[in-house]
Amino acid sequence: MKQIDRNGLEVLDRAECIRLLGTVPLGRIGITARSLPTILPINFRVDGNRILFRTGVGTKLDAVTRGTVVAFEADDIDPMYHSGWSVVVTGIAGEVDDPDDRATYTTPRWAPGQSERLVQVSIDEISGRRLDGFQLHSGWTLHDSA
Repeated sequence: MKQIDRNGLEVLDRAECIRLLGTVPLGRIGITARSLPTILPINFRVDGNRILFRTGVGTKLDAVTRGTVVAFEADDIDPMYHSGWSVVVTGIAGEVDDPDDRATYTTPRWAPGQSERLVQVSIDEISGRRLDGFQLHSGWTLHDSA
């Protein structure tokens, strides 16, 4: 049976959250840069219990290569049908030194430029919600929509 939160959204379990992350190539990472929060788009891939992405030396993401706590979010929304999902991850980010991982992961960065660093984010905490617009509105009558 589906678990529904107080807002009428389906609560997703860990396995479904990770599966959904694997269906989209673009997400957003929340970091602290110069003591201020910032959110940056990244191309990523899910690999087991971690998220992988590339970045260059000297970028805002340079700081996350040193064991920093970060937030990550990805989603897929269909505004026409009022449906979609969102998954949020909290984990520790750090540079990947394993040469096999570095050679295998070839997805490009969001921004052009050199991508010398491979970064991983551990999936320590994960939560997700799904909105099914059809199910949400399936009980409507003509009087309800007016």
